[in-house]
Formats: sequence, C-alpha cells, structure tokens
Amino acid sequence: MSKKNTDWIRQAPGSDRLERIEAYFSGNAYAMHKHDTYAIGSTLAGVQSFAYRGSKCNSLPGGTIVLHPDEAHDGQAGTGDGFHYRMIYVEPALIQQILGGQALPFIRNGISTDPRLFAATLPLLQAMDKPMDALEEQDALFDLAHAMHTCSDKLAGAAASKLHFDYQAAERAREYIHSAMTDNITLDELADHSGRDRWSLSRDFRLLFGTSPYRYLTMRRLDLVKSLLMQGYTLVNAALAAGFSDQSHMSKHFSKAFGLTPLRWLNMHGKASRPE
Repeated sequence: MSKKNTDWIRQAPGSDRLERIEAYFSGNAYAMHKHDTYAIGSTLAGVQSFAYRGSKCNSLPGGTIVLHPDEAHDGQAGTGDGFHYRMIYVEPALIQQILGGQALPFIRNGISTDPRLFAATLPLLQAMDKPMDALEEQDALFDLAHAMHTCSDKLAGAAASKLHFDYQAAERAREYIHSAMTDNITLDELADHSGRDRWSLSRDFRLLFGTSPYRYLTMRRLDLVKSLLMQGYTLVNAALAAGFSDQSHMSKHFSKAFGLTPLRWLNMHGKASRPE
C-alpha cells in the first residue's frame, strides 16, 4: 500500500463480548497509551512498529501481537508503505471466566511466533465485515484463552500463582461496577458488595483483571462513550451520560486510553462530530 491511502479503522459488527477491528495507517498511528484489555492481533501487510515494555517491537505478517492489559504502548508504520492489521480487544474477565480464576497469561515481548497462538487467534480475525455466530465466537475465545495460558511466560505465571486471591469476591466487585457505572463508586462500597476487605480486594482485582478498580470503571465509561458517539451523541452529551464530569475530563481519559483524541477516532470511523 502507498502513503496515498487514507488512515482508517473499521469495526466488526455484532459482538457484546469483544471488539474486533481492521485498520490501516500510513505513518504515526497511536500516541503512547494503555487500555485494560488484551490487544491481540496480526499484521497483514507492512511493518507494524510499537514501543512496549522498554523495547521497540516490529510486527510482521505471520506473527501474533499480544499486549498485556494496562501496559503502555504506541503504534506507527515501520516503513514508508504503512501497515495494515487486524486486532481484537479481549477483557481479562473473559479469560478469567474460561480459565477459572488463574493469574492472567503473560506473553513476553508482546509478539509471539508460536503457531498454536497464531492458529487460535485466526478464527477471531476472519470475516471482519460480518458478525460471528455466538457459539462460534465462544468456542474461539475458549481456544484462545487456553492457547494464551499454554504459551504464556511460565516464570511470571509461577510467581503470580503463589499469591492467594479470591476470584469470586473480585468478580462480585466487577459486576457491581457494571451495575453502577455512572455513580461515584467508592472502594468501601466494592468491599461491602464483594465480602472482602478493601485492600485485599484492590490487590486481587489488579491480579485477576489486569488493572485497578478505578481504571476498570473509567474504561467501561469510555466504552459507553464510544458507543454513544457512534449513535450520534455530541461529545458533551456522551461524556455526561457516561458519568464523566465534563467533556474535557472524558477527552483526557480517552486519549490516554486509546492514543487518539475522540475527534480523530470519530473521523477514522467515517463519523463527523455533531455541533455541541
């Protein structure tokens, strides 16, 4: 592909469980940012370069990108030809539900050449123009979770497995966040609903879901903002409806989480923001 191509992002339709995208960038893609999901995908053409855990990584076709939740990274073309890729964003809670409350799988260096992981990822990166059947998607997520567990860094997993944690309590806290997403939730409330003391709960939440309770709440609010913007809400109204104090507060968190401003994100989806 040439530089003449306009940068774009297309989101696959039809899933409540995960986000699937296909995108092309001719140069700089994302500023340094971090989100609380796994980012898992493949480069289809070109060189996809990104900074991750203190190193410069270059993804080529045939490998699998696996970025751990809440790890900072950016994105840019490694050559003048741009890069074309597909990616899925998977909540750690989905992985936990499949693996039964284990330490999150960790793929060292952010890129894997393991064919088992590539094969498990492939079904979720196909047919991006149409939704997957529900059972097809669930089967694919099951295979992906177990492939990630098999291919994960064993030293990191062994260290985490020595910690004692309460998965059910953390899950109750996570469910409460979803039920009161636009409220001013406190850690004491989460502790009351989970049945675990607040500091143990805070530690368990980070271990099991890859981020803190507050960041998890913020990211779910940002997910709602994206949904509302795609429905035609203004930036101000989307921010307020999702529980942010104002548009500026939302936009700051949006850029830190996704590496794009809300306006650029809208433009790349072929949407123009409505007047405030």
